[in-house]
Amino acid sequence: MRPIDPDLLRTFLAFAEGGSLARAAIVVNRTPSAVTAQMQRLEALIGERILAPAGRGRVLTPIGEELAAHARRILDAHRDAWLSLRGARADGRIVLGSTQDFADTMLPGLLRLFARSHPRIRLDLRIGRSKELTIAFDQGQIDILLAMRQFAAADELIVLREQMLWLCSDRGLVTDTDEVPLAVLDAPCGFRTAAISVLEATGRRFRIAATSPSLSGLRAAVLSSIAVTTRTELFLSAGIGRAPEHLALPSLPPAEFSLRLRTRAEEPAADLAALLADELRQDWAQRPERISA
Repeated sequence: MRPIDPDLLRTFLAFAEGGSLARAAIVVNRTPSAVTAQMQRLEALIGERILAPAGRGRVLTPIGEELAAHARRILDAHRDAWLSLRGARADGRIVLGSTQDFADTMLPGLLRLFARSHPRIRLDLRIGRSKELTIAFDQGQIDILLAMRQFAAADELIVLREQMLWLCSDRGLVTDTDEVPLAVLDAPCGFRTAAISVLEATGRRFRIAATSPSLSGLRAAVLSSIAVTTRTELFLSAGIGRAPEHLALPSLPPAEFSLRLRTRAEEPAADLAALLADELRQDWAQRPERISA
Protein backbone atom coordinates (compact mmCIF):
# COMPACT_ATOMS: atom_id res chain seq x y z
CA MET A 1 0.00 0.00 0.00
CA ARG A 2 1.39 3.39 -1.00
CA PRO A 3 0.93 6.25 1.49
CA ILE A 4 -0.73 9.38 0.07
CA ASP A 5 0.59 12.78 1.03
CA PRO A 6 -2.23 14.80 2.71
CA ASP A 7 -1.13 17.84 0.69
CA LEU A 8 -2.04 15.97 -2.49
CA LEU A 9 -5.45 15.13 -1.08
CA ARG A 10 -5.96 18.72 0.04
CA THR A 11 -5.27 20.02 -3.46
CA PHE A 12 -7.44 17.32 -5.02
CA LEU A 13 -10.33 18.16 -2.69
CA ALA A 14 -9.93 21.86 -3.47
CA PHE A 15 -10.47 20.96 -7.13
CA ALA A 16 -13.39 18.64 -6.36
CA GLU A 17 -15.16 21.36 -4.36
CA GLY A 18 -14.17 24.34 -6.49
CA GLY A 19 -14.68 22.77 -9.90
CA SER A 20 -11.52 24.01 -11.57
CA LEU A 21 -7.76 23.75 -11.30
CA ALA A 22 -7.50 27.55 -11.26
CA ARG A 23 -9.73 27.85 -8.19
CA ALA A 24 -7.91 24.96 -6.53
CA ALA A 25 -4.63 26.84 -7.08
CA ILE A 26 -6.05 29.88 -5.24
CA VAL A 27 -7.24 27.76 -2.31
CA VAL A 28 -3.94 25.94 -1.78
CA ASN A 29 -1.82 28.97 -2.70
CA ARG A 30 0.03 27.30 -5.57
CA THR A 31 0.39 27.99 -9.27
CA PRO A 32 -1.98 26.20 -11.69
CA SER A 33 0.98 24.28 -13.15
CA ALA A 34 1.96 23.08 -9.65
CA VAL A 35 -1.63 21.94 -9.03
CA THR A 36 -1.61 20.03 -12.33
CA ALA A 37 1.66 18.35 -11.34
CA GLN A 38 0.17 17.34 -7.98
CA MET A 39 -2.85 15.78 -9.69
CA GLN A 40 -0.53 13.81 -11.98
CA ARG A 41 1.41 12.55 -8.94
CA LEU A 42 -1.82 11.52 -7.25
CA GLU A 43 -2.98 9.63 -10.33
CA ALA A 44 0.39 7.87 -10.50
CA LEU A 45 0.10 6.82 -6.85
CA ILE A 46 -3.43 5.50 -7.26
CA GLY A 47 -2.86 3.96 -10.67
CA GLU A 48 -6.17 5.28 -12.00
CA ARG A 49 -7.47 8.36 -13.78
CA ILE A 50 -9.16 10.72 -11.30
CA LEU A 51 -9.72 13.65 -13.69
CA ALA A 52 -11.11 13.57 -17.21
CA PRO A 53 -11.19 16.32 -19.89
CA ALA A 54 -14.52 18.13 -20.28
CA GLY A 55 -14.49 21.00 -22.76
CA ARG A 56 -11.82 23.43 -21.61
CA GLY A 57 -11.80 22.06 -18.08
CA ARG A 58 -11.67 18.83 -16.12
CA VAL A 59 -14.24 16.77 -14.23
CA LEU A 60 -13.95 13.94 -11.73
CA THR A 61 -14.00 10.39 -13.02
CA PRO A 62 -16.00 7.76 -11.06
CA ILE A 63 -12.73 6.86 -9.30
CA GLY A 64 -12.21 10.55 -8.58
CA GLU A 65 -15.68 10.82 -7.04
CA GLU A 66 -14.90 7.88 -4.76
CA LEU A 67 -11.52 9.34 -3.85
CA ALA A 68 -13.14 12.68 -2.93
CA ALA A 69 -15.27 10.97 -0.27
CA HIS A 70 -12.21 9.24 1.19
CA ALA A 71 -10.17 12.46 1.03
CA ARG A 72 -12.74 14.36 3.10
CA ARG A 73 -12.66 11.73 5.83
CA ILE A 74 -8.85 11.50 5.81
CA LEU A 75 -8.35 15.28 5.98
CA ASP A 76 -11.00 15.66 8.68
CA ALA A 77 -9.22 13.03 10.76
CA HIS A 78 -5.86 14.70 10.07
CA ARG A 79 -7.22 18.10 11.16
CA ASP A 80 -8.91 16.71 14.27
CA ALA A 81 -5.74 14.89 15.35
CA TRP A 82 -3.62 18.00 14.82
CA LEU A 83 -6.02 20.19 16.79
CA SER A 84 -6.39 17.65 19.58
CA LEU A 85 -2.66 17.20 20.08
CA ARG A 86 -2.09 20.96 20.00
CA GLY A 87 -4.97 21.79 22.30
CA ALA A 88 -5.20 19.04 24.90
CA ARG A 89 -3.19 20.96 27.50
CA ALA A 90 -3.50 24.47 26.10
CA ASP A 91 -5.18 27.08 28.26
CA GLY A 92 -5.61 30.82 28.28
CA ARG A 93 -7.91 33.27 26.54
CA ILE A 94 -8.55 34.17 22.91
CA VAL A 95 -10.39 37.33 21.90
CA LEU A 96 -12.09 36.89 18.53
CA GLY A 97 -13.69 39.86 16.78
CA SER A 98 -16.17 39.23 13.97
CA THR A 99 -18.95 40.93 12.10
CA GLN A 100 -22.49 39.69 12.58
CA ASP A 101 -22.57 38.19 9.06
CA PHE A 102 -20.00 35.55 9.98
CA ALA A 103 -21.22 35.13 13.56
CA ASP A 104 -24.69 34.19 12.29
CA THR A 105 -23.52 31.77 9.60
CA MET A 106 -20.06 30.19 9.60
CA LEU A 107 -18.54 30.78 13.03
CA PRO A 108 -20.67 28.52 15.27
CA GLY A 109 -19.62 25.28 13.60
CA LEU A 110 -15.94 26.24 13.47
CA LEU A 111 -15.88 27.36 17.10
CA ARG A 112 -17.59 24.12 18.14
CA LEU A 113 -14.83 22.15 16.42
CA PHE A 114 -12.11 24.23 18.08
CA ALA A 115 -13.72 24.01 21.53
CA ARG A 116 -13.77 20.21 21.37
CA SER A 117 -10.01 20.09 20.82
CA HIS A 118 -9.15 23.03 23.11
CA PRO A 119 -11.47 22.48 26.10
CA ARG A 120 -9.49 24.71 28.48
CA ILE A 121 -9.39 27.77 26.23
CA ARG A 122 -11.70 30.66 27.06
CA LEU A 123 -13.18 32.34 23.99
CA ASP A 124 -14.17 35.99 24.29
CA LEU A 125 -16.32 36.92 21.29
CA ARG A 126 -16.73 40.51 20.18
CA ILE A 127 -19.41 40.84 17.52
CA GLY A 128 -19.82 44.25 16.01
CA ARG A 129 -19.13 46.69 13.20
CA SER A 130 -15.99 46.36 11.10
CA LYS A 131 -14.66 49.86 11.78
CA GLU A 132 -14.89 49.57 15.57
CA LEU A 133 -13.50 46.02 15.58
CA THR A 134 -10.56 47.04 13.41
CA ILE A 135 -9.68 49.89 15.77
CA ALA A 136 -9.80 47.49 18.75
CA PHE A 137 -7.62 44.98 16.88
CA ASP A 138 -5.04 47.64 16.00
CA GLN A 139 -4.97 48.65 19.67
CA GLY A 140 -4.11 45.07 20.67
CA GLN A 141 -7.49 44.30 22.28
CA ILE A 142 -8.40 41.51 19.81
CA ASP A 143 -6.31 38.46 18.84
CA ILE A 144 -8.17 37.40 15.69
CA LEU A 145 -10.24 39.68 13.47
CA LEU A 146 -12.73 38.59 10.80
CA ALA A 147 -14.29 41.71 9.32
CA MET A 148 -14.70 43.88 6.26
CA ARG A 149 -11.29 44.91 5.00
CA GLN A 150 -10.40 48.48 5.83
CA PHE A 151 -6.91 48.47 4.27
CA ALA A 152 -4.16 46.04 3.25
CA ALA A 153 -2.23 44.77 6.28
CA ALA A 154 0.83 42.58 6.78
CA ASP A 155 -0.97 40.43 9.37
CA GLU A 156 -3.73 39.29 6.98
CA LEU A 157 -3.93 35.50 6.67
CA ILE A 158 -6.49 35.55 3.86
CA VAL A 159 -8.55 38.07 1.93
CA LEU A 160 -12.04 37.02 0.89
CA ARG A 161 -13.90 38.75 -1.93
CA GLU A 162 -17.63 38.40 -2.47
CA GLN A 163 -20.03 40.21 -4.75
CA MET A 164 -22.26 42.81 -3.12
CA LEU A 165 -25.95 42.21 -3.84
CA TRP A 166 -29.14 44.24 -3.83
CA LEU A 167 -31.50 42.49 -1.42
CA CYS A 168 -35.12 42.98 -0.46
CA SER A 169 -38.10 41.20 1.04
CA ASP A 170 -39.41 38.20 -0.89
CA ARG A 171 -42.78 40.00 -0.82
CA GLY A 172 -41.36 42.98 -2.69
CA LEU A 173 -41.68 46.63 -1.68
CA VAL A 174 -44.75 48.31 -0.21
CA THR A 175 -44.19 51.37 -2.43
CA ASP A 176 -44.02 51.43 -6.22
CA THR A 177 -41.91 54.38 -7.30
CA ASP A 178 -38.85 55.20 -9.39
CA GLU A 179 -37.17 56.46 -6.24
CA VAL A 180 -35.13 53.66 -4.63
CA PRO A 181 -35.87 53.32 -0.88
CA LEU A 182 -32.66 52.34 0.93
CA ALA A 183 -32.14 50.62 4.29
CA VAL A 184 -28.56 51.16 5.48
CA LEU A 185 -26.42 50.88 8.58
CA ASP A 186 -25.33 54.06 10.32
CA ALA A 187 -22.12 55.54 8.88
CA PRO A 188 -19.33 54.60 8.57
CA CYS A 189 -20.26 51.51 6.56
CA GLY A 190 -18.69 50.18 3.36
CA PHE A 191 -21.99 48.78 2.08
CA ARG A 192 -23.77 52.09 2.66
CA THR A 193 -21.03 53.97 0.81
CA ALA A 194 -21.10 51.51 -2.12
CA ALA A 195 -24.89 51.66 -2.51
CA ILE A 196 -25.06 55.45 -2.48
CA SER A 197 -22.04 55.79 -4.79
CA VAL A 198 -23.42 53.55 -7.57
CA LEU A 199 -26.87 55.14 -7.38
CA GLU A 200 -25.39 58.64 -7.62
CA ALA A 201 -23.00 57.60 -10.41
CA THR A 202 -25.89 56.26 -12.52
CA GLY A 203 -28.17 59.19 -11.77
CA ARG A 204 -30.74 57.01 -10.01
CA ARG A 205 -33.03 58.79 -7.55
CA PHE A 206 -33.05 57.32 -4.04
CA ARG A 207 -33.93 58.13 -0.46
CA ILE A 208 -32.79 56.73 2.89
CA ALA A 209 -35.92 54.94 4.07
CA ALA A 210 -34.44 53.27 7.17
CA THR A 211 -31.23 53.33 9.18
CA SER A 212 -29.95 51.13 11.99
CA PRO A 213 -26.77 50.69 14.04
CA SER A 214 -27.12 46.88 13.84
CA LEU A 215 -27.76 44.12 11.31
CA SER A 216 -30.84 42.98 13.24
CA GLY A 217 -32.41 46.40 12.69
CA LEU A 218 -31.39 46.35 9.03
CA ARG A 219 -32.94 42.90 8.63
CA ALA A 220 -36.19 44.09 10.21
CA ALA A 221 -36.36 47.03 7.80
CA VAL A 222 -35.87 44.79 4.77
CA LEU A 223 -38.33 42.13 5.98
CA SER A 224 -40.97 44.84 6.45
CA SER A 225 -40.76 45.59 2.70
CA ILE A 226 -40.03 49.28 3.20
CA ALA A 227 -36.61 49.27 1.54
CA VAL A 228 -33.88 47.44 -0.32
CA THR A 229 -30.39 47.07 1.09
CA THR A 230 -26.87 46.15 0.00
CA ARG A 231 -25.11 43.17 1.58
CA THR A 232 -23.60 39.88 0.40
CA GLU A 233 -24.97 36.36 0.13
CA LEU A 234 -24.26 35.92 3.86
CA PHE A 235 -27.29 38.15 4.58
CA LEU A 236 -29.73 35.96 2.65
CA SER A 237 -32.29 34.23 4.86
CA ALA A 238 -35.93 33.21 5.00
CA GLY A 239 -37.92 36.16 3.68
CA ILE A 240 -34.94 37.99 2.17
CA GLY A 241 -33.73 37.41 -1.39
CA ARG A 242 -32.13 39.17 -4.30
CA ALA A 243 -33.91 42.30 -5.48
CA PRO A 244 -36.07 41.59 -8.56
CA GLU A 245 -34.72 42.55 -11.97
CA HIS A 246 -37.59 44.95 -12.71
CA LEU A 247 -36.11 47.37 -10.16
CA ALA A 248 -33.17 47.76 -12.58
CA LEU A 249 -30.67 48.52 -9.83
CA PRO A 250 -27.09 49.30 -10.91
CA SER A 251 -24.20 46.86 -10.56
CA LEU A 252 -22.30 46.84 -7.29
CA PRO A 253 -18.58 46.27 -6.59
CA PRO A 254 -17.28 43.24 -4.66
CA ALA A 255 -16.86 43.40 -0.90
CA GLU A 256 -13.56 42.45 0.69
CA PHE A 257 -13.20 40.72 4.06
CA SER A 258 -9.96 39.77 5.77
CA LEU A 259 -8.85 37.41 8.51
CA ARG A 260 -6.10 38.96 10.63
CA LEU A 261 -3.98 37.49 13.43
CA ARG A 262 -2.35 39.72 16.02
CA THR A 263 1.44 39.83 15.87
CA ARG A 264 3.03 37.61 18.53
CA ALA A 265 -0.33 35.99 19.32
CA GLU A 266 -0.21 32.90 21.58
CA GLU A 267 -0.20 29.44 19.98
CA PRO A 268 -3.90 28.67 20.65
CA ALA A 269 -4.91 31.87 18.87
CA ALA A 270 -2.66 30.97 15.95
CA ASP A 271 -4.24 27.48 15.85
CA LEU A 272 -7.75 28.93 15.75
CA ALA A 273 -6.77 31.44 13.08
CA ALA A 274 -5.26 28.64 10.97
CA LEU A 275 -8.46 26.61 11.31
CA LEU A 276 -10.60 29.59 10.32
CA ALA A 277 -8.37 30.38 7.34
CA ASP A 278 -8.44 26.81 6.06
CA GLU A 279 -12.19 26.38 6.42
CA LEU A 280 -13.00 29.79 4.94
CA ARG A 281 -10.81 29.05 1.91
CA GLN A 282 -12.64 25.75 1.39
CA ASP A 283 -16.05 27.41 1.71
CA TRP A 284 -15.17 30.25 -0.66
CA ALA A 285 -13.78 27.79 -3.22
CA GLN A 286 -17.17 26.07 -3.52
CA ARG A 287 -18.92 29.23 -4.72
CA PRO A 288 -18.01 30.67 -8.15
CA GLU A 289 -18.77 34.27 -7.12
CA ARG A 290 -16.34 34.06 -4.21
CA ILE A 291 -12.58 34.48 -4.43
CA SER A 292 -9.98 33.96 -1.71
CA ALA A 293 -6.38 35.07 -1.81
